[in-house]
Amino acid sequence: MKKWIPILIFAGILLSGPMSTSGRAASWSGVDETVIEKFAEKAGRPAREPFINTDQGDLLLFVFLLAGAVGGFAAGYWFRVLFPPRRKNADGSTVS
Repeated sequence: MKKWIPILIFAGILLSGPMSTSGRAASWSGVDETVIEKFAEKAGRPAREPFINTDQGDLLLFVFLLAGAVGGFAAGYWFRVLFPPRRKNADGSTVS
């Protein structure tokens, strides 16, 4: 029975964390809103719409998918250059 007490306390802490912060998350503004926008407005450069709005749909997810596919292809193509095989000495031990 005593083994279950720390497990239950740990599970309670993990489960209560996300439930308690939902009300506070909306009250904090980001760096963009508090600092960057203030200095941009003083310089006469108000915010505008981005050229490619990645907040719409799954466009940002698709961009990350393409970047991962290109990076994976490049790593696979140049695998031997990135991770050269270890050489062995005459006695069978590997050289660092």
